[in-house]
Amino acid sequence: MHDRIFVRPGRDRAVSRLPPVPINALPPDLSAAVARGRTNRMLSTTLPVQVWAHRPEAAGAWLATLEAMHLRGVLPARLKELVRLRIASITNCRACQLARKDDSVGDEDLACLSADSARFTPAEQAALRYAELFAADYTAIDDALFELLKRQFTIPEIVELNMFCALMLAGGRMTYVQQAYEAAP
Repeated sequence: MHDRIFVRPGRDRAVSRLPPVPINALPPDLSAAVARGRTNRMLSTTLPVQVWAHRPEAAGAWLATLEAMHLRGVLPARLKELVRLRIASITNCRACQLARKDDSVGDEDLACLSADSARFTPAEQAALRYAELFAADYTAIDDALFELLKRQFTIPEIVELNMFCALMLAGGRMTYVQQAYEAAP
């Protein structure tokens, strides 16, 4: 299923830049992590993981970290989904942009996905501002922004926000440069 040809932006038809490991050839531990990720909506597609599976131990560690935040995180699911989608809009990660991990984020949210939107709570605005800067202008993150975060979040929540942003930024960039995503339907 995931060995078919994929479309790359600006090209007629092309394959992922790196060959995916067939889903039925994944090591048992990685296969189990992928199955859990699909079941709990952590993974919307298996293709990036199939590329990463050329380094199964590293892919498994990446998925374990994502799973810890996805299933046992201290931040609300809606907030993480807003942050994930904001970073996806910056990294141009198609897999991330098309996926939905939390049903509380709707089309109205996506239409104004910005830290400046009054649609979002003060905590969501602060997290979105942090995510925007983390992904696009990280040197602009200053003490004032951390003071704003401290007014909205606990220290463990800020740490998780930082780690979550890092994972979403890195994952989106890896997926984009590897072209490890399926064409939109």
